[in-house]
Amino acid sequence: MGGASETWGLARPAPRLREALRELGEWLVVGGLTPILFALSWLAREPLGLSDAEYWTGFTFFYAAHLLNDPHFAVTYLLFYRDVRARALGDRLPRGQRVRYVLAGFVAPLALAALAIGAIATGSAATLGLLIQLMFLLVGWHYVKQGFGVAMVLSARRGVRYSRLERGALLAHGYAGWAYAWASPFDPGTAAEEKGVLYTTIAHPPGLEAVTLALFAASGVFLALVIARKLRREGRLPLFTPMTGLVASVWAWSVYSQLDPLVRYAVPALHSVQYLYFVWLMKRNETREREREPYFETASRTRLVILAVCALGLGLFLFDLAPAILDGALAPHGGRAGGDPLGPTPWLAALYAFVNLHHYAMDAVIWRREHPEARYLTLPSARG
Repeated sequence: MGGASETWGLARPAPRLREALRELGEWLVVGGLTPILFALSWLAREPLGLSDAEYWTGFTFFYAAHLLNDPHFAVTYLLFYRDVRARALGDRLPRGQRVRYVLAGFVAPLALAALAIGAIATGSAATLGLLIQLMFLLVGWHYVKQGFGVAMVLSARRGVRYSRLERGALLAHGYAGWAYAWASPFDPGTAAEEKGVLYTTIAHPPGLEAVTLALFAASGVFLALVIARKLRREGRLPLFTPMTGLVASVWAWSVYSQLDPLVRYAVPALHSVQYLYFVWLMKRNETREREREPYFETASRTRLVILAVCALGLGLFLFDLAPAILDGALAPHGGRAGGDPLGPTPWLAALYAFVNLHHYAMDAVIWRREHPEARYLTLPSARG
């Protein structure tokens, strides 16, 4: 009995250790890597110098995009267009979701494609520049909305619910951060280049930066008061990891993304890791459920591997193969030397903007609370 008792005593810490490691891993992927990278950035400058450190950081995250950034865009297509007929025309989705699905899945890409193709066909760098600027405007909205979603899902998984006022305070701070990030620094209308395309940015109204900064500060104070009130009313809340996801998305990746010259290269990758974690969370629970009766579908691990391989392949096609083929066959050669403001790779610029903007539209459908598959995000485990 003594030996059995000792055996049980040694076994007890294992579940707690696994839970602690799981919590640490989740914290890291939803935003906790960001402060660690800030520390590593400062450490790297001492032995390498800022110039070399920036070169190696840019080189690393340029190639990391093939494994993180590009698949994070590609997997959205794989999620969105699955069972497309049933979702668009059947009763798989509620009516409101079905309307959003059709708009995001068919109307939006057709409009974006028409704008991009028209700009290239007419040689209008200004029109293609507007598409690129729309992408830059909405990327902040996309980041903060994802951060809000992270906070909501991870809080729900920990048994924390928010009132309408609390949700409104979280969203208001995110939107204010998005507005300030776009308005800062002041832009009087300057010449810019993206993927070889030359265009002039739309000038910001005078005072816009100061107004958005005031709104951002006020929303932060209001949010702090709302969270403090919630803590007093409900006692200790497990909010550290959920709030890390929100703060990283709003503060580190949007408002102050240019704070560190090295970490800024990592921001798209950090956002992609956060996104891919929730794709894995949703699909893991769904595939685990469907490998059991009454479905008896392919094993969960196999289906997740297939999804990952398909996302890698589609990402390679969207951002490497398709632009190379189109620019090689259709773009006017000579580039800048020929005086073409579209540059030598207009199709790369067009596809880059198209995929980003379409990704934002599809995400606004996939990750809504009323989407039927959203329930898989809050399941602790389908096996349980």
